[in-house]
Amino acid sequence: MRYRTVRQRTLGLCASLSIEDHAVQSMPDASPAKWHLAHTTWFFETFVLAALGQPPVDARYAYLFNSYYDALGAHVERARRGTISRPTLEEVHAYRAIVDERVASSIHAGRCDARLEAVLELGMHHEQQHQELLLTDVKHALGTQPLRPAYRADLARGGESAIAPLAWLGFEGGVHEIGAPARGFSFDHERPRHRVVIAPFELATRPVCNAEVLAFIGDGGYADPRLWLADGFAASQREGWRAPLYWEQRDGVWVHYDLAGVREIDPAETSCHLSYYEADAIARWARARLPTEAEWELAAQGARPHDGHWADDDRLHPRPPAGAGLQQMFGDVWEWTQSAYGPYPGFAPLAGPLGEYNGKFMSGLMVLRGGSCFTPRGHVRASSRNYFAPRTRWQMAGVRLAWDWGAV
Repeated sequence: MRYRTVRQRTLGLCASLSIEDHAVQSMPDASPAKWHLAHTTWFFETFVLAALGQPPVDARYAYLFNSYYDALGAHVERARRGTISRPTLEEVHAYRAIVDERVASSIHAGRCDARLEAVLELGMHHEQQHQELLLTDVKHALGTQPLRPAYRADLARGGESAIAPLAWLGFEGGVHEIGAPARGFSFDHERPRHRVVIAPFELATRPVCNAEVLAFIGDGGYADPRLWLADGFAASQREGWRAPLYWEQRDGVWVHYDLAGVREIDPAETSCHLSYYEADAIARWARARLPTEAEWELAAQGARPHDGHWADDDRLHPRPPAGAGLQQMFGDVWEWTQSAYGPYPGFAPLAGPLGEYNGKFMSGLMVLRGGSCFTPRGHVRASSRNYFAPRTRWQMAGVRLAWDWGAV
């Protein structure tokens, strides 16, 4: 049963964590692993089991583990999720087991109509989103500790690779369709499919690699206000950005933390943990720009998602790109676009409290595309949209360059 497979994977991601690791909230934007385990369970209990008339396992959990659904009542402030020491981790696991048994029994008994089946599908994709968030939050919790402990020391790592050449592919302008089709699963903000006018453009064949970020650093890019948006330069100075998140110099050598521990930077690897502000500054430094999300989706429609490197590959870090044509459009790193997150023409949120899933956040955020090495395989489509604040650095985000056709 796919439901159990998705749910079990979340437990698998937590298997190498200590009880103490489950409780850490390293910053207000992150959540403890224990909260992720409980919240994803609350989602199925609230939107599936309650619709079938089943009582909650513990009525107090509606306050503790609701994320942001204001229509369903009050909830713990996001920045205070790390204060929830009770229920214990053991009790949260028991909560998951009870809800899983009730959901599985309801599915087996055929009690879910078409509407609830759609909610179940949404819930499984929602859990996959939290699997990715769990990895990013765990990485921040471990990677900002003094000891920089490994999440798992057995993660696959290759030797240093040759830097893949960066080339450009041209795409003709005109009227094109983007967005998810009416059939098949997609999140509400991917619809409706609609026409857009796109000018001719060129797209880099691969994302920016560490060698190029090192060159940006060496050229004084973090200290040059001419390359930065005003808000970005202010943030970089206020927060002391001198390199991507998790990078540091030791005895003149650049190293970084990944989930296997601390190691020397591989110049050929695709660069990650860059904010939108850094991505935009690097693009300006390279005399290029970030693509729009429409440009990105047009290019991605000819790529194959299964060719990307995903969380299932058990590397949990971007690989160096390889091959011909467009590389790493899917997997490895989410790619910032220059597009602000907003509704498509004709956007309609889901009915009821689920209408708060995406629409309420359509202000002040930027769109990313493509998925990452923290994303479960099969979760992302060419039409998939992600969104974060432009200062966000703890997500697995990188840069693909674009420019107007004939501009260079």
